[in-house]
Amino acid sequence: MIRTLPGLVSALALTVALGGCSMMTPAAPATPTATLPTQVTYVRDIHSHARPEIARVVHVDLDLNADFQAKTLAGTATLDITGQVGAAGVILDVRNLDIRSVRDSAGTALSFRLGASDPILGQSLSIDFAPLIERETRRIVIEYSTRPDAAALQWLTPEQTAGGEKPYLFSQGQAILTRTWVPTQDSPGIRQTYAARITAPADLTVVMSADMLTPQGEAVPGRRNMKAWRFAMTNPVPPYLIAIGVGDLAFAPIDERTGVWTEPSRLAAASAEMAPTAAMVDAAEALYGEYRWGRYDLLILPPSFPFGGMENPRLTFATPTIIAGDQSLVSLVAHELAHSWSGNLVTNATWADFWLNEGFTVYFENRIMEAVYGRDRAMQEQVLGWQSLNETIADLPPADTRLKLELAGRDPDEGLTDVAYEKGAFFLRTIERIVGREAFDAWLRGYFERNAFRPMTTELFLEDIRTHLVTTKALEDALMMDAWIYQPGLPSNAQAPVSDAFAPVDAAAVAVFANGAEPRSIPWSDWNTQQRQRFLAWRPSDLAAGTDWLTSDQLAALDNTLNLSGEGNAEVRFAWLQIAMAHRFEPAVSSAEAFLLGMGRRKFVLPLFQTLWNEGDWGRPIATRVYAKARPLYHPVTTNSVDAVVGRP
Repeated sequence: MIRTLPGLVSALALTVALGGCSMMTPAAPATPTATLPTQVTYVRDIHSHARPEIARVVHVDLDLNADFQAKTLAGTATLDITGQVGAAGVILDVRNLDIRSVRDSAGTALSFRLGASDPILGQSLSIDFAPLIERETRRIVIEYSTRPDAAALQWLTPEQTAGGEKPYLFSQGQAILTRTWVPTQDSPGIRQTYAARITAPADLTVVMSADMLTPQGEAVPGRRNMKAWRFAMTNPVPPYLIAIGVGDLAFAPIDERTGVWTEPSRLAAASAEMAPTAAMVDAAEALYGEYRWGRYDLLILPPSFPFGGMENPRLTFATPTIIAGDQSLVSLVAHELAHSWSGNLVTNATWADFWLNEGFTVYFENRIMEAVYGRDRAMQEQVLGWQSLNETIADLPPADTRLKLELAGRDPDEGLTDVAYEKGAFFLRTIERIVGREAFDAWLRGYFERNAFRPMTTELFLEDIRTHLVTTKALEDALMMDAWIYQPGLPSNAQAPVSDAFAPVDAAAVAVFANGAEPRSIPWSDWNTQQRQRFLAWRPSDLAAGTDWLTSDQLAALDNTLNLSGEGNAEVRFAWLQIAMAHRFEPAVSSAEAFLLGMGRRKFVLPLFQTLWNEGDWGRPIATRVYAKARPLYHPVTTNSVDAVVGRP
């Protein structure tokens, strides 16, 4: 049955085109087969060479060998292509791939050409074949290898893992890095099913963002020290969601459809921290409909993972920095879970409309948190988001504070700001407030159902909401939708959220920071993580850039009383280190160095290096010294950003 599955997946793709704990592995449910839209309008994606309106990839079948010595994935990618009648070739996206041959399904060599290299887009790979005839799917086989510096892949030495004995590999494809390890049409609007056979050392485990068909792996004839692992994703996904992890992995279930993968030494802590996941899945389904991906598991990665989480279908990749010991940072799980609807199910067609993924997801995440933890917790997180959004808007050029972005000539990662996340979410909350939650929820559930597995644009979103919810001029005028989407900043109908839980926190911040009260006077042990973040985010309203507002004695009292430099909660420690480094507080430098060497999450790493760099003669030598040691530990997503600040060592 396993051998015939890729053929079955290809048939599905054609239909789409036409119309101990270490031994425990996740079982059913498998990925359901999708019910797909019969027509898709393809939008020109400036970050892809592909021309899907002419010929497009509908299925990818990978057969790759993971070589940890060479730091390469090598083998074949077999692509199913369909398109216009008469189309005589297809254009793919590649970047730093070594293409060895291209053949058709009969083994006949096909001519191909690599285009000029672009530092952001990579190269086009144009492949010629006999013209397509009506209702035909053409199969091409590309033999290739990645390079050791493939930007999507991070190869970790044993010393860079928790166990310290075995190597590790993981991928991060968003936004346009999948082309560095899979030759395909790397655009979020070109959805593809995929299957894979991955060969790796037998003492490691392979996981992917797909149904695991061989939970124990299978023998590889003639290679006693290797195993092969097979996977299939029968729901078509944007290419950035094709993901792989290979390492010394163990699994623990949470319930019958959720569980946690991570290194064995971290499994107990990770499993305990992620326990709320099952309740979150139930809450999400109650809000906006069936979870369509079968299982929902998490892979807690080594510290170098550059993001908080990545919503890879069936297997969210997550940073170990969410393991706080008290489940205080599990809103990240709610966020990545929400992407199973907003992003994975309904995806932005191009990166200019990234807010359609992240704004919807932040809104949905907060609704999950409200359902599981109550409105007070949800409101606290809204307030923190509002504060972060306003800081972001103040720092960005006005054009980049619009929801609809202009990214021509730019890396799409430049759109990964709180504008897409928080402004998008507050836009949706504005609609909810004006039309009423009941009406809004009915529309949003229908939006996910109507547009499932369809690439979405801002204009299609507006068409949908104006058809199904905003049907009067009075509502249109009250919502100011065009202003939210196409104008910079925040429209006049934006409302700041309020949390009563922050009132005593704000009073304590004024007392300590402005009036010199002793830190021991505040009820730190009674506050949750969000209240502690709020306290440390306080700044004088008239604070000028580069101005100290705390004395060395005040900083020492804070650190000694609250043990901030030794704080285990990554969010709280980061907030403290931002204050300490901006004040050139020497006793906290060792904590900052350990923090920056202990993980590679860009959310923390980049701002902290920016703060150090802004401190001139004091901070720049620290930043340069620490980055020289830290850079080899970071993923390219992080180093690309920090290089622009500190420079490449």
